[in-house]
Amino acid sequence: MTRASLPHFPRRAVAAALLLAGLAPAAMAQQAWPNKPVKFLVPFPAASATDVIARAVGQKLSDKWGQPVVIDNRPGAGGNLGTEVAAKSPNDGYTILWGTVANAISATLYTKLGYNFQRDFAPITLVAKTPLVLVANKAVPANTLAQFMAYTKGSADKVSYGSGGVGTSNHLAGEMFSSLTSSGMVHVPYKGTPAAYTDLVAGRIAVMFDNIVPAMPQIKSGQLKPLAVSSLKRSAVLPDVPTVAESGLPGFEAVSWIGLLAPAGTPQPILDRINQDTLAVLAMPDVRERLAATGAELSPGTPAEFNTFITNEIAKWSKAVKSSGAVAD
Repeated sequence: MTRASLPHFPRRAVAAALLLAGLAPAAMAQQAWPNKPVKFLVPFPAASATDVIARAVGQKLSDKWGQPVVIDNRPGAGGNLGTEVAAKSPNDGYTILWGTVANAISATLYTKLGYNFQRDFAPITLVAKTPLVLVANKAVPANTLAQFMAYTKGSADKVSYGSGGVGTSNHLAGEMFSSLTSSGMVHVPYKGTPAAYTDLVAGRIAVMFDNIVPAMPQIKSGQLKPLAVSSLKRSAVLPDVPTVAESGLPGFEAVSWIGLLAPAGTPQPILDRINQDTLAVLAMPDVRERLAATGAELSPGTPAEFNTFITNEIAKWSKAVKSSGAVAD
């Protein structure tokens, strides 16, 4: 038999074997994931709302994965410091970012960022939304949002709303409301919401949008009046308080949110595994009960759904940022 008559299949078999050999380490690495601790990068301080939820979910995922889930708090620059650290981390599935509404706001608010939120991250799942609540001091002559809107039209220049600082979600929610109602309310920024609450209760400012959780003690004590919640549906924590949307501004939604993302380029099988396991954890009755107590409304879904949500959030908050004229560097 001559060389020319040799069958071709051995060469193909060798080539296929070499190809499989080259792919094997990557495939094995993905199948073995996780084989070491997984880091949850939280760009806010310990005991913050984001941190509390990350720890609750992280403990359950640690049990599922048989590996520690380490919470790495990296606060600073409105969440941008930790987000940039996550963006520059290896895309091997061992660093997961807990992104929030602050990232959607920062995309427009900051003229210079060390990352691009949509380009540098792969969405995994939205975890939860938390409504804001519009609260008023007892001296405001309104007990409903409709009454408050009528009040602002007659005395807009005297009605002030507080926030935890320029560019925060409670500032921009107030800006969205003011813009839609053409009320022209005056914004009074504070260095954090605790100082704003002091003046709000004392009657030095009229109203403020804020996360429903820190607002509850003042509402329960009767020091502040809840006029409306900012989500599209009523909050289980304040079931008798109507939404802004049902009170005269259809479609109004301005909520805090939190979700999981990984550095862009993380292998899809790992992203799928994290998504599936996170959804399983969020379906656990004890987890649902624990997070519901914080005012969080669980909203898990697919990576594609989360990606669309992020795109819409950036567009929505961009309008509020531009309307307010707020800029940060």
